[in-house]
Amino acid sequence: MLNEDAYFMGLALRQAERALEEDEIPVGAVVVCQGRIVAKAYNQTEILTDVTAHAEMLAITSAAQTVGGKYLKDCTLYVTLEPCLMCAGALYWSQLGRLVFGAYEEKRGFLAMGKQVLHPKTEVVGGLLAEESESLLKEFFSRKR
Repeated sequence: MLNEDAYFMGLALRQAERALEEDEIPVGAVVVCQGRIVAKAYNQTEILTDVTAHAEMLAITSAAQTVGGKYLKDCTLYVTLEPCLMCAGALYWSQLGRLVFGAYEEKRGFLAMGKQVLHPKTEVVGGLLAEESESLLKEFFSRKR
């Protein structure tokens, strides 16, 4: 499972790189259902002028359309940064089966509020390829300073 997780997180990192290229905060997401990619997304809050256009939110919407239902019980979301509270709430309502994230977000990540923010059946794995995710974020913010 770890090799599979690393592969899909690598794809999420590529989405984050796309965000960086477009001067968006570099967060990328990939949703996988039963071994099949059903959604890819990256932060687009600036492009869409929409504070809710986080990679996770866009990926959830796209995945639900692809699978033909609002529940993502059999899906895994790979995202390069620990989801914020807004995204965790959406993940709760989608009943996501599994969440794998890269870098921890100590200030605004959902874990500050506790894992109970997610659906009780959602399995969580944090810290996968965290250094690579953090590197993109540091690059973005150093450009802004």
